[in-house]
Amino acid sequence: MNKSDLIDAMAADAGISKAAAKAALDSLTANVTNTLKKGGKVALVGWGTWSVSERAARTGRNPQTGKEIKIAAKNVVKFKAGAGLSDSVN
Repeated sequence: MNKSDLIDAMAADAGISKAAAKAALDSLTANVTNTLKKGGKVALVGWGTWSVSERAARTGRNPQTGKEIKIAAKNVVKFKAGAGLSDSVN
């Protein structure tokens, strides 16, 4: 399912226009993004939790040449599925 399919499904399920469903989805993604940028955590009970963790700098290898390269530290987004979501797919 892509974003367009999700918007169509949300509009049909909620009985709202596609424009309203798109606005709701855009609001959700913007608010999750802004919270994570500030170092916060977003938890939707039964569905899952988004959080940010720091990945340390490390040394890797270029697979073509075998030469060592430095990989910079960065923040990564993690998602941990909640019990409700995990149970529903099993």
